Order: sequence, then structure tokens, then C-alpha cells
Amino acid sequence: MAAADELAFHEFEEATNLLAETPDVATTSRSDQLTSKGHVAVAVGSGGSYGAEDEVEESDKTVVLDRIKGSLLPRPGYSFVRHYLQNRPDLYGPFWICATLAFVLAITGNLTMVLAQRRDSSIHYSPQFHKVTVAGITIYCYAWLVPLALWAFLQWRKGIRERTGPYTFLEMVCVYGYSLFIFIPTVVLWLIPVPWLQWFFGALALALSAAGLVFTFWPIVREDTRLVASVLLSAIVLLHALLAMGCKFYFFQPLPPEHMVPSPQAVSVSSDRLLTPTPPRPTAA
Repeated sequence: MAAADELAFHEFEEATNLLAETPDVATTSRSDQLTSKGHVAVAVGSGGSYGAEDEVEESDKTVVLDRIKGSLLPRPGYSFVRHYLQNRPDLYGPFWICATLAFVLAITGNLTMVLAQRRDSSIHYSPQFHKVTVAGITIYCYAWLVPLALWAFLQWRKGIRERTGPYTFLEMVCVYGYSLFIFIPTVVLWLIPVPWLQWFFGALALALSAAGLVFTFWPIVREDTRLVASVLLSAIVLLHALLAMGCKFYFFQPLPPEHMVPSPQAVSVSSDRLLTPTPPRPTAA
């Protein structure tokens, strides 16, 4: 009987008194608490996933901005691959840098002709949309084919000299892509119609960009022979200079003669010369 009494339900006086004092209070069961807690856990989990995605996106933007700053301010002894890429190359930054540079080249090249027409009414200009295609093919081919050739050459040298350790192909593409960023503001500054100022901005951008490439590739080529290292670095700088000068001469070239419309005075003078009859020569008797 004692065991049966222990298994019976009992009412506790404290709980009874509390219910009597507050009859409108709502009571919850254990299952309701578990359901509500589970619902809250799901909500917090979904919100946390969105927060994590935002944090990852912000960190990616920060990484890209840091790499752009590193390409603008190269320093001796600082390799772009070792200090900024850190075995995490990306193609997002190089892709959009090349696309932006191609469009800026084409747009500023057309704007140069428009500004020249406003200064001289004898210039006849028509939009040159083919420059977008030329700029895109040139920039993307340079940003991909030159690193590919450089990577293949270093791989070949690695087989000859075991101490030479090249970067990966994606790291080289990333280095070349970020090295082109400085030409975007430079091309915009080329709209200033002052030739010596245009060449100054171009030389400054070329020097900074080529210096970043030299500082990056020097640690892996210095272990090779002096001749190979000097020839390779000279080729890197020369190709970079050819790209900059080619863009300058092609997209910012002076108007060819067929785009020049003769002035009204020249037309009138030439027409007068054509219409003026020549006096007859006297015949000899």
C-alpha cells in the first residue's frame, strides 16, 4: 500500500496558491517549450547563415581592395604573391580590371576625337565602336597569354635547375591582372590635351606597374643564371611597355587625313583656281 501511495498524484500547496492568486496566467507544457525553442533555433540558424554570407562577401571585397592597393604601391622586397595572394589567387579582380580597362580605353579614345572636333570644326568624327572589340581582345590576350608563356618557360627552367620554383599559372594571371589596374586612371588622365602631361602619366603608370612585376618575379628567377634572369625580367618590362605604348598610339592617335574636312576658304580658293580660265597663248606668226 505504501508503494501505491507513492505512485499516486499529489497536489502541491505552493502551486495551488499561485494559481489561485493569478487565475488568468497561461501555462505551457514541456512539449510547447521544446517546439518554441526549436522554432527559435531554426530562425537563428537561418539568420546566421545570411550573416555569414555577408561577412564572406565583405571579406572578399576587402581582399580585392588590399590587392589593388598592393599593385599601386610596389615596394622592394615585397612579392605580390607572397604578401597579398598568400596561396589564394582569385580571378574576380583580374577579370573585372581587364573588362574595365578595355571599356575605358574605347570610351576615352572616342572622347578624344569628340573633344578634338569641338576645338576644331574642320574635323569630322564618327563613332568608332570597333575599338571596344580591339581593346577587349588586346587586354585579355595580354593578361592570359603572357602569363601562360612565362609559366611554361619557368616550368622548363625548373626541370633544368631544381632550385627554381615558379608560381602557379593562376597566381601569374592574378599578378598580371592586378598590375593593369593603374592604367585605368591613367587612361582617363590622357583626356587632358597636353602631350607632355600624357606621356608623364603614362611613364609613371608604366614604371609602377613594371616595378611590381619585377619585384614579384625576382625571388624566383634570381636563383637561375644571371643571363636568364636579366633576359626574362627585361622581356617582362618590354612587353609591358609595348602594351602601354600600343594603347597610347592606337586609341589616342591623331586623326588620319581622310577624317579632315577642308575649310570653306580652302574650298573656295581651289574652286576659283579651277574656274578661272587660262589666257590663250599667242600663236607665232
